Amino acid sequence: MEIVETAAGCRDLLNGARALGRTVGLVPTMGALHDGHVSLMVRARAECEVMAVSIFVNPLQFGDPEDIAAYPRTLERDLVVCSEAGVDIVFVPGVTEMYPSWPSTVATTMSVTGVSERWEAASRLGHFDGVATVVAKLFAIAGPCRAYFGEKDFQQLAVVRRMASDLSLPVEVVGCPTVREADGLALSSRNVRLSGEERAAAAVLSRALAAGRAAVDDGVRSGAALAAVMRLVVDGEPLVHLDYAVAVDAGDLVEVGDVADPSSVRLLMAAQVGPVRLIDNCAALSRREVRQLERTMS
Repeated sequence: MEIVETAAGCRDLLNGARALGRTVGLVPTMGALHDGHVSLMVRARAECEVMAVSIFVNPLQFGDPEDIAAYPRTLERDLVVCSEAGVDIVFVPGVTEMYPSWPSTVATTMSVTGVSERWEAASRLGHFDGVATVVAKLFAIAGPCRAYFGEKDFQQLAVVRRMASDLSLPVEVVGCPTVREADGLALSSRNVRLSGEERAAAAVLSRALAAGRAAVDDGVRSGAALAAVMRLVVDGEPLVHLDYAVAVDAGDLVEVGDVADPSSVRLLMAAQVGPVRLIDNCAALSRREVRQLERTMS
């Protein structure tokens, strides 16, 4: 496993791999790696001949200085995780490597309208501009590749997909299923900041999503009704302060009224639990149900 700290060094290694006819997989991360990240690496390892992982805590996507200061940094352990997952190249740039003018204002940034203008954007101003900017830079450094992102950050995935498509970038963006704890809590690097009581309470988010999906199975076809079902579950947990619970179109993330096609709907949630903002989501229909529906329609 090679560890590189410069964009030029990472680019040279990946260009060299492609020159030998090898396919490249990229897993962008902010470190504090957990089994969710490992699942992305496993997918990339299975589908690509060379795998690169980036570890960079991107300051542009943090609006609150306390939030970025509290973000866990576990580089030594992260490198062990990467090695055990069979990573070939780990790109670990410093802030000035990614943003040479730092700490002065970054002159060139990326903005993706539409999918980045609601839900998380309302509570985290500038967040998705920061995400789009750093991912655009990573794609420019990595070159033609497949890039793997978790579906847990579904709005982020939508932003990245739109950016890559609109800019005709030579990158295939691959969404991978959310990895969960036994009680349903979606894995997140932020979970370590929860107390034991908060951690137990946080599992209500996945229960609320399950209730929303069950309502779809029972024939509920009103987006507002589905949102109400999810809110009702969370209201029973006093340690969890709900921001939003909505049913949206999976493509443009616009809230749906009548659910004409459940296979195109995503259930999204966000809440504050103690010091941590948690997000979660799921498809209104399971992958198995979507496949069954596709077979029925074909």
